[in-house]
Amino acid sequence: MLYQNVFIEFYEQVISSINDGTFAKLTLAKTIGDTELKNIYVRLHILENGGYNFALTSRYKTEEVENFYSSDELFNVLSSYIKNPFLTFLLFTTERDLTFKVNKKNAGSIIQQEPTFKNASPVMLEMIQKGIIKL
Repeated sequence: MLYQNVFIEFYEQVISSINDGTFAKLTLAKTIGDTELKNIYVRLHILENGGYNFALTSRYKTEEVENFYSSDELFNVLSSYIKNPFLTFLLFTTERDLTFKVNKKNAGSIIQQEPTFKNASPVMLEMIQKGIIKL
């Protein structure tokens, strides 16, 4: 698949934004056709043992479902949604916004834009404050 290496690069940027304390939000959008699944939102979740994982909220036409994944699991879960049904993944950080897109020819690309958010997510800030992420 032509987009796989580009997606790996994009996912490395997701993890890097967490390690740098700049992560604000990750969203999957722009589906292929009219699907039951409309959006997926990924946010950080602090564990009781002092670590973190990811809360993945899947928004369907009639309900929301939340699941939790480690960073290793999240890569495989997100990969499974590429072109099934999502074409666009948006990473929002305090430094820049990154958009991973797949076109009709299965080519992936990453577009960088000015940041939408001035502050990291509240959970990201709490992780820094608690020393879960050391800057």
